[in-house]
Amino acid sequence: MNTQALSRATLAGAALSLLLTPGAALASGGGGGGGGGMGGMGMPSMSAPAYDPVIEYQKGQDALQLGKFRDAENHFDNALSVDPKNADTLFMYGMAKAGHGDLKGAAHAYEKSLKIDPNQIPARREYAVALVKTGQADKAQAQFAILKDRATACGDTCPEAADLKAAVAAVQAALAPAPGAAPAPASLLIDPKAGDSAYVEAVRLINDHRYQDALVALDKARAAFGPHPDVLTYTGYAWRKLGQYDKAEFYYREALGVAPNHVGATEYYGELMVIRGDLPGARKMLAKLDSVCTFGCVESEDLRRWIENGPPAA
Repeated sequence: MNTQALSRATLAGAALSLLLTPGAALASGGGGGGGGGMGGMGMPSMSAPAYDPVIEYQKGQDALQLGKFRDAENHFDNALSVDPKNADTLFMYGMAKAGHGDLKGAAHAYEKSLKIDPNQIPARREYAVALVKTGQADKAQAQFAILKDRATACGDTCPEAADLKAAVAAVQAALAPAPGAAPAPASLLIDPKAGDSAYVEAVRLINDHRYQDALVALDKARAAFGPHPDVLTYTGYAWRKLGQYDKAEFYYREALGVAPNHVGATEYYGELMVIRGDLPGARKMLAKLDSVCTFGCVESEDLRRWIENGPPAA
């Protein structure tokens, strides 16, 4: 992904419009064969429901807001059936389980979420609290220590300062509750408008080459929208610019797992392959773009130049 491509995305606002219409960027599924009668139907094992993970994530958020925790769990479970390694969905799945009293299940979901994205502050906070409530104080102390170390390193200046301080306070209160004090309820939801703002801010920060700050904004956008391929693609790009190629690949692959024909993720994954010297892989990505972009597209031409000339000078 180059600055020109980002500027186009910023000026056109195409990605933001997709965020405002969850699922619009997703590849259309199979379903609904044209032939009539039983002959047009596959075996039941071949026609399982294909859920839109972005829509299921939003439904889960709505159910959480209404206190319908089992409904929320079902929606997040549906989203995970499509995108099982989405850290944000796993976190919200844990919150739904905690809501109806399955604290062990919640702790397991938080733990899986943190294995995918160890930097998640809310997941580590809730994991520590769940460990306290299930009688695992030693493990909770270990999570508390991680949060305290991050808060100390962050100080008052890093973008996550307020979230880290709040997380430390919440876990500390769970470990040593004041007599008669009720635990503060966790904030489950991010308003979609705040998610939009975080996404626009992330694009601005990427254009300003402030990639670490952009990742913080993208975290907020993912918390609001779930596994949206546009947000996942930008997250991969920011990690790529920070030289974290494995993380970049993870998010590109996740975006393509949700939306196999997403042109942005396909282009940028191809560019990453060029950087890594995998020209055969990059050519496969280019062939895919040429197939998807029937009448040609900028993404295809950009990747073609990368393959022919190498990455542009920084």
